[in-house]
Amino acid sequence: MLINLLKSKLHRVNITNVHHDYEGSCAIDEHLLNSAKIHEYEMLHIYNLENGKRFTTYAIKAEKNSGIISLNGAASFMGDVGNKLIICTYAEIDSDLAHLHKPTLVYFKENSNEINKIGTKIDTQKQVIKT
Repeated sequence: MLINLLKSKLHRVNITNVHHDYEGSCAIDEHLLNSAKIHEYEMLHIYNLENGKRFTTYAIKAEKNSGIISLNGAASFMGDVGNKLIICTYAEIDSDLAHLHKPTLVYFKENSNEINKIGTKIDTQKQVIKT
């Protein structure tokens, strides 16, 4: 059986541009695409941390090392410049091989589209007891 697993994630990246009249999609700095192993025209699942909107579109290249994250066309109505996003891709993987899968997780410096670190595992969430 095939299951969908997280393939890659750009975690807490900032929107730099919105263009209502540009051909629809999400333009992402080519360096960031490569770092996250996201292909041009690959389906993206985007989660806006400022307004809770979740949507799908596809990736296009933005100028390398520019830091650009641009929502275009219909997607441009899903966020504003400065909003923080989580951008994910998923892959179908045989469930028998799922234990071998390691996603590419790209984390950013605070209020920046500069990469802070790249990892392959999300720490186990622990219960927080408030007193």
